[in-house]
Amino acid sequence: MKKIICFIAAALTCQCLTAQEKEFPVWPENTPNEVHLQKGKSVEEKGNDNVTRILSQPIPTLQRFPAKSGTRSKVGVATNKPTSTQDKVIIICPGGGYSILAIDLEGTEIAQWLNSLGYTAYILRYRVPKDREGALQDAQRAIRIVRHQNPGKKIGIMGFSAGASLSARAATRSQAPSYTPIDEIDKESCRPDFCGLIYPAYLDEGPNHTLTPELTLDENTPRCFIFQTAVDPYGNSAFVFGQALRFHKIPVELHVYPTGAHGYGLRTNLAKAGGIWPKLMATWLKTF
Repeated sequence: MKKIICFIAAALTCQCLTAQEKEFPVWPENTPNEVHLQKGKSVEEKGNDNVTRILSQPIPTLQRFPAKSGTRSKVGVATNKPTSTQDKVIIICPGGGYSILAIDLEGTEIAQWLNSLGYTAYILRYRVPKDREGALQDAQRAIRIVRHQNPGKKIGIMGFSAGASLSARAATRSQAPSYTPIDEIDKESCRPDFCGLIYPAYLDEGPNHTLTPELTLDENTPRCFIFQTAVDPYGNSAFVFGQALRFHKIPVELHVYPTGAHGYGLRTNLAKAGGIWPKLMATWLKTF
C-alpha cells in the first residue's frame, strides 16, 4: 500500500513540474527583420555549470505554463478555493546578454515557481543572438498574443539581466509599436500592466550612468518591481531606472541585497539572493 501511495505522489509531482504546453510561434508567417537572421532550428547546449543555454533562436516562440485551478497550501497541495492570483498572467524573458537565453535558470524554473503561486506563465524565446530590435518586436507581439488569449486578465512581463532590459523596453515603448500590424491580434495593446526586473542590465550608459535612450518613460509606464544586489557589475541599471520611475511618479518597488553577483535565478547555491527576491516579488504581486 505504501508503494502505491508513493507512486501516486511521485506521479502527481511529475505532473505538476511538467504542466506546460508546446511552444508556438510568435509570428504567423514571416518574422520581421528575418533577413538578418541565420536560418535554422533553435540550438541548445547544456553547460558544465548546469545551465541550459539557447545559442540560436531564429524563430521566436511562446510556451504556456498554465496554473493549476485553485490555490496551493504551504506544502504545495492544490485546493478548490478561488485565488486572486488567477487575474494575472506573466511573460518571462530569460537573460543572456542578447546573445543566448538561459532557458532553464531564467525560464522554465521561473515558470514553475510562478505556477506554484497560482499564476499562469509564458516563456518568451525571443530572437538571439544579437537582435535587440527583433527582440523588442517579439516582446510587443508576445504581450498582444497573451492579452488576446487571456481577456480581462492583467498581463505582466518580467525578465532577468538582458531579459530585464527587454522587459523594461517593452514597458516603456508601448506608445511606439516596433512593427507594422499584421492581424487582429495586433489590435490588442502591447503595454504590460506591470513589470518585474531581476538583476537588470543595460538600462544605463556612459561614464555618468544616465538612462539609456532606449527607454522612454511617461504616465503610461506600468508599475515595476526591481531587485538587484550591491555587488552586481550591472547594478547601476536598477538605481538609474528606479530613479527615473520615481521622477515620473510611477509606482516602483526597488530592493538591493548586499551579496550575490549576477545570473543566479532561483538557485540559492549560486547566491543567497536567489531565495530572497522570490519572496519579495510574491508579496508585491499581491498588492494590486
